[in-house]
Amino acid sequence: MNNAPSSASASIPPPVVSDPPRRLEKQIALVTGSGSGLGREIAIELARAGAAVVINYAHSAKSAEQTASEIRAEGGRALVVQGDVSREADVQAMFRRTCEECGTVDILVNNAGIEQDVAFDEMTLAQWQKVIDVNLTGQFLCAREAVRQFKRRGVRPEISSAAGKIICISSVHEVIPWAGHVNYCASKGGVMLMMKSLAQEVARDRIRVNSIAPGAIRTDINRHAWETPEAMRQLLTMIPYGRIGEPADVGRLAVWLASDQSDYITGTTIFIDGGMVLYPAFSSGKG
Repeated sequence: MNNAPSSASASIPPPVVSDPPRRLEKQIALVTGSGSGLGREIAIELARAGAAVVINYAHSAKSAEQTASEIRAEGGRALVVQGDVSREADVQAMFRRTCEECGTVDILVNNAGIEQDVAFDEMTLAQWQKVIDVNLTGQFLCAREAVRQFKRRGVRPEISSAAGKIICISSVHEVIPWAGHVNYCASKGGVMLMMKSLAQEVARDRIRVNSIAPGAIRTDINRHAWETPEAMRQLLTMIPYGRIGEPADVGRLAVWLASDQSDYITGTTIFIDGGMVLYPAFSSGKG
């Protein structure tokens, strides 16, 4: 069974999309891990939509400042705040400073995440724990602080229909097993049910909680999977839509989920993967 894409599909470019309207005007968005990768693009797109953006980083102040500088160069507002999301005291300090500098938080994007890939029988407890601490516990700690802030403030109808919005960055691997990445998949599966359970609990408070689950996106963390023609060809056999995702695809989705245009959506994972979760090996229909 040959499911390789045609040469035409392999060259499909990303769409050209005009700048979004400033639908997040007067809102404050905190994006964890936004010095690089998906977090950077999400922060930039939120700023283009009118939000003031808090750029969080754990280690690289330089990259976080670069994100902030790009936002400011386009006329947006950005604040850079250091904090390790896996540490409760850091998360509390991050939210405290955000509220001191910006007044409140309207949008949390739980983006910070790591991979430590290793065969299961060689995985150390430290390798397991670090990934769980950042990818799952970090999202819990940040979401808890956000919910506390949202509940204290309540709905501001002139700003948004919701008291607050939480967007959890998950992965297609919340549902797709991935040998050699058990710690990562366990963390993302945990994010999925944490998000759904939290959404159910706080919906009565007009707090919306959703997840974005990216597939293959063109970022530095997975450069090996797309930077050569052969790697790209192999990657595209897993993507029915015939192109790799771009960070801006995810950023624009985050803007929509943070806006009132998605006000009736909560407790949902939106997969942004070109069909990767559709079992592309079965696309020929020949068994």
